[in-house]
This record gives sequence, C-alpha cells and structure tokens, in this order.
Amino acid sequence: MFAWIGVVLFALSLLVQWLDVSTNNIVNSSTLNTAGLLFVALSLAGWAPRAAWRGRRR
Repeated sequence: MFAWIGVVLFALSLLVQWLDVSTNNIVNSSTLNTAGLLFVALSLAGWAPRAAWRGRRR
C-alpha cells in the first residue's frame, strides 16, 4: 500500500517538473520526491498495513 502511495507521489513530482507547474514553496518536486522515498522506505521496512486475510487450511 505504501509503495503505491510512493509511486503516485513520484508521478506527481515528474508531472510538476515536466509541466513546469509553479507551486508554492511547500509543495514542489523536491518535497514530493522526499515523500515518495519515505513511503517506499516504509514499504520496504515492512510497515505496510496488512489486511486480515484468513485462508482455509487443508
């Protein structure tokens, strides 16, 4: 789940850079990249939320 959030943030960052969107000082491509890296790191560290999945044992 966190990895998908990171992908979306990276895509937004790329669009901000390509389209040269003028954003404020808080939301820019650098902060979007940093947030994307944070979510990917959380995903790789195992902090991703897990659904309670109960399979049948046979």
